[in-house]
Amino acid sequence: MKGLKRLFEGEESEVFNLGTGKGYSVKEIIDTAKEITGIDFKVEEAKRRQGDPARLIADSSKARKFLNWKPQYDLDDIIRTAWNWHKREKKHNNE
Repeated sequence: MKGLKRLFEGEESEVFNLGTGKGYSVKEIIDTAKEITGIDFKVEEAKRRQGDPARLIADSSKARKFLNWKPQYDLDDIIRTAWNWHKREKKHNNE
């Protein structure tokens, strides 16, 4: 919304990364998803491919500076809200 407001105020279009500034490993994401969903799904581990980063971290400093934006949610919140949405949609589509 803050980005749209900038556009409506006549500012140039910009690209902003949005993230917490904290990176998560694939294992951390899998473990959190298992904990939140209560599903112990199968995971196949493989060696990292050439060029794969150990962590991905979004630098949101530009959004903080130009939009006065700050992250509100952490990994638990993100997975929990996605899981809740998925359960609602699945229920809705099965009705």
